[in-house]
Amino acid sequence: MHFSSTWNPESAVAQQRREAMLARVRALRALEQRAADRSAEARAVFEKRGQLLPRERVGLLLDPGEPFLPLCTLAGYLQDTKEAEASIPGGGMVAGIGFVRGVRCMVVASDSGIDAGAIQPMGLDKILRLQEIALLHKLPFLHLVESAGANLMRYRVEGFVQGGALFRNLARLSAAGIPVITVQHGSGTAGGAYMPGLSDIVIMVRGRSRAFLAGPPLLKAATGEVATEEELGGAEMHTSVSGLGEYLAEDDRQALGMARELVASLGWKQQRAKLESDPHSEDLVTLMPANLREPVDMREVMVRLVDQGTLLEFKSAYGAATVCAQGRIGGHAVGFVSNNGPIDVAGANKATHFIQWMCQLGHPIVYLQNTTGYMVGRDSEQAGMIKHGSKMIQAVTSATVPQVTIQCGASFGAGNYGMCGRAYAPRFLFSWPSARTAVMGGEQAARTMQIVTEAALARKGQVPDPAQAQAQFDKIVGVFEQQADAFHTSGLLLDDGVIDPRDTRAVLAFCLDTIAEGAARELRPVQFGVARM
Repeated sequence: MHFSSTWNPESAVAQQRREAMLARVRALRALEQRAADRSAEARAVFEKRGQLLPRERVGLLLDPGEPFLPLCTLAGYLQDTKEAEASIPGGGMVAGIGFVRGVRCMVVASDSGIDAGAIQPMGLDKILRLQEIALLHKLPFLHLVESAGANLMRYRVEGFVQGGALFRNLARLSAAGIPVITVQHGSGTAGGAYMPGLSDIVIMVRGRSRAFLAGPPLLKAATGEVATEEELGGAEMHTSVSGLGEYLAEDDRQALGMARELVASLGWKQQRAKLESDPHSEDLVTLMPANLREPVDMREVMVRLVDQGTLLEFKSAYGAATVCAQGRIGGHAVGFVSNNGPIDVAGANKATHFIQWMCQLGHPIVYLQNTTGYMVGRDSEQAGMIKHGSKMIQAVTSATVPQVTIQCGASFGAGNYGMCGRAYAPRFLFSWPSARTAVMGGEQAARTMQIVTEAALARKGQVPDPAQAQAQFDKIVGVFEQQADAFHTSGLLLDDGVIDPRDTRAVLAFCLDTIAEGAARELRPVQFGVARM
């Protein structure tokens, strides 16, 4: 019942896998650094204005030495341009969960070093996801705002309409009893003005903060009225005349210090277990092959994630390609569901049983995705694969315990659904750089279309042209492979970020702490939220 590792991380195969994984990790870090470097190009401008760069603001707000979980760092990658070298990831904001005066908070900062902090299309989706996480886990929402608003040169009406959800969520957070604290470091125009407007507390910076529904150019164009930025929406005006701001700071540093004091005044305490050292984390980069056709025993991953390496298997001899087990991470009891191959009838039934068992125990479920999907074929269909796979999907959908997903390898077909993919609303979902997500493998898709094309031509009495057939095959494979890549899917916010496999245990422990702390926290809901007075 207990699993013991037999993997040799020093073997030639392990070392080959290690080099391939580390190359992907380096590529990930380079993309994240690209966004930081682009933002830092504005340093001279910020220093001239007496301001801190966005990442410096986040660093000063957070407690030094405490863990910070960055979220959605690749948002928008390859969505603004198909030129990989020109694409800047991040969605125009820096965000994650961290500690401020000992309180676990959601921190979101406009990356105003890039396009003056203008909200990017995927940036909108990113902040909506961050707000969802804050609402689910009762995290104070700390917003460091300096944004030029929507980029009118890339205006899209759907972005304007859907952007209203950002403000709706701020109202929902406040009404739920979750504090929304905004530091207005710079401009907030039009819709951006509703960010402080829908906050519980607003801190403004003298000479730098601006918040108005119409700035001087729009005001003149719309009404002919001429007014200065300070008259329309300066920090002194808002803290002494309009009442939009509660606190007036002299600079960014003082504003962030005020925000820290406000969080301390909440009286909210953290409930965080100390995570023991993890001597086997380095092994995790040796397990997953670059070629996902090579077999992997996902129990070897599980045993390196749990406390003391203690893993209790469930029905180990039944539906063996589907792996279910129990263990603890950072003291939290969890159930694991993973795959050593396609999900067959026995595996689907086993997973369904196990999910319901975890719900009865009240233990969160961690899914480690590595599957090509549900088993196909005559025998499988006749055995009722559709109905048994559907039961597993029903169990995942209706589970009463928190679910967290790590996409480690393949996530193909309905296996993505049955293993709690993005559409099934896991509390958190992260990907390893090795993850691949698609309706099927590229070669399978290309071969399927080849068979369909050949059959269509045969009905017409025609023979396929070999050159055209190969060109179509290669094109389909290329499209599937490019879209399946973890960096591409993360750019589409189909996960909450790509992580180094060696960080998996710490990330899971952090997420489980966040979930448990949120469940234990008692809020004081207010029907309409805290209204500005």
